[in-house]
Amino acid sequence: MSLARSNFADLPTPSKVAVVVAVIVQVSLTVAGFVDLARRDQDEVRGPKPVWIPVILVNWVGPMVYFLAGRRR
Repeated sequence: MSLARSNFADLPTPSKVAVVVAVIVQVSLTVAGFVDLARRDQDEVRGPKPVWIPVILVNWVGPMVYFLAGRRR
């Protein structure tokens, strides 16, 4: 059984659009997470701020975890 390797250029147009949108959303979430973390005081964040940096870098899940559980309201 051989798996063929494909390139981005080989994808159909709807798949290319989906990949680009996913990348834009991921980068936007990550940037928003870092900006929010940088602007908040330590007492507005649950746990030490340096711990949240690698968490935010985890694709999709990290920024969402930060926004849902890392910020104090």
